[in-house]
Amino acid sequence: MKIAFVGKGGSGKTTLSSLFIRHLAANEAHVVAVDADINQHLGAALGLDETEAAALPAMGAQLPLIKDYLRGSNPRIASAETMIKTTPPGEGSRLLRVREDNPVYEACARTVKLDDGDIRLMATGPFTESDLGVACYHSKVGAVELCLNHLIDGSDEYVVVDMTAGSDSFASGMFTRFDMTFLVAEPTRKGVSVYRQYKEYARDFGVALKVVGNKVQGEDDLDFLRTEVGDDLLVGIGQSDWVRSMEKGRPAPFDLLEAGNRMALQALQDAAEDSYEQRDWERYTRQMVHFHLKNAESWGNEKTGADLAAQVDPAFVLKECCTDVGAAQPA
Repeated sequence: MKIAFVGKGGSGKTTLSSLFIRHLAANEAHVVAVDADINQHLGAALGLDETEAAALPAMGAQLPLIKDYLRGSNPRIASAETMIKTTPPGEGSRLLRVREDNPVYEACARTVKLDDGDIRLMATGPFTESDLGVACYHSKVGAVELCLNHLIDGSDEYVVVDMTAGSDSFASGMFTRFDMTFLVAEPTRKGVSVYRQYKEYARDFGVALKVVGNKVQGEDDLDFLRTEVGDDLLVGIGQSDWVRSMEKGRPAPFDLLEAGNRMALQALQDAAEDSYEQRDWERYTRQMVHFHLKNAESWGNEKTGADLAAQVDPAFVLKECCTDVGAAQPA
């Protein structure tokens, strides 16, 4: 299942996404973690030192390889150069799976060893000096969206994405790619402002959204969040000595995380599993096509010089039993 963590800058979404990833690994789940934030901190939150975190390959830099691999033998895509971030799969496309080895993972993913198991970590890559004034952040996350569009996941597999802060993900259709979106909010007026934006944007697309209160100090904080977000409040996370030690670079074993916070993480997993049971693959594919056609008309056709609507395979539905004919073709 695909999980997104969102929230305003400084809300603690990266910390909570890293805790959730550790929790899933402790529960023996198969996990691919993606740092899709312009401020690349997920690697450090998972225990990498500065050198290791800086050495993570940037998915954006591997976009030509990603496009070439995912295109496979799809006859509707004339060339990898005509693929954009929203290009949907069709007959002949190569599809990604959580538990496999493939050229995309080889180029973009690294194994991170946690206390209770290993996970794969991928990162969009940070903004560089050469990007300033000539590139927008969405060009970086395009590789993530393209991979999500071509990824098949099962009930015991997790793709956890630490999203960019604020409501930037609504600049494309990536916000519809998730079975559950956890919005991390502090119990303040500013803390719930992003929630209102998400709720409004997501309303027409059936996006499953739950609020995780962070830095909650008591019942008064929970009462405030309940008043502001109603039934969307899932759970509150309290202050954590374990997290404080982790942020100092001295993490204790994960099984020493406070019992209340461990229970909160389990509540997140339970909510994600309940949401996954409601997944509608046909709607999922239909939304993918919807945003592709919008992007094609607004900028994609002009940029590529091609009619990108022709890339849509009307008979194709992405689902767990899909086979990718393109996998038999040379990379």
